[in-house]
Amino acid sequence: MKKVEAIIKPFKLDDVREALAEIGITGMTVVEVKGFGRQKGHTELYRGAEYMVDFLPKVKIEVVIKEELVEQTVDVIVDIARTGKIGDGKIFVTDVERVIRIRTGEENEEAV
Repeated sequence: MKKVEAIIKPFKLDDVREALAEIGITGMTVVEVKGFGRQKGHTELYRGAEYMVDFLPKVKIEVVIKEELVEQTVDVIVDIARTGKIGDGKIFVTDVERVIRIRTGEENEEAV
């Protein structure tokens, strides 16, 4: 099993969620996060004063899936979340050694 974590722009969340549901991904975790990459934040004007916004709002989506679904999942996220502008985000794919459903004690693929 693999965990796919995608950090995307917040306004793309609903579209990505719907597209993942269409390929059979039924569960995910979504967290509002703040961060920056190469874009290093931006400046904003507030009451006539300019200030630096270092951390930009993003959304992190986490899904744990069978290895066979990884490429399709990544492709869907890239296709839907891409705006072509700086700050579109990142996707991380990592191994998952074990999953346990707390309620039933089911493990691994049965728990997902």
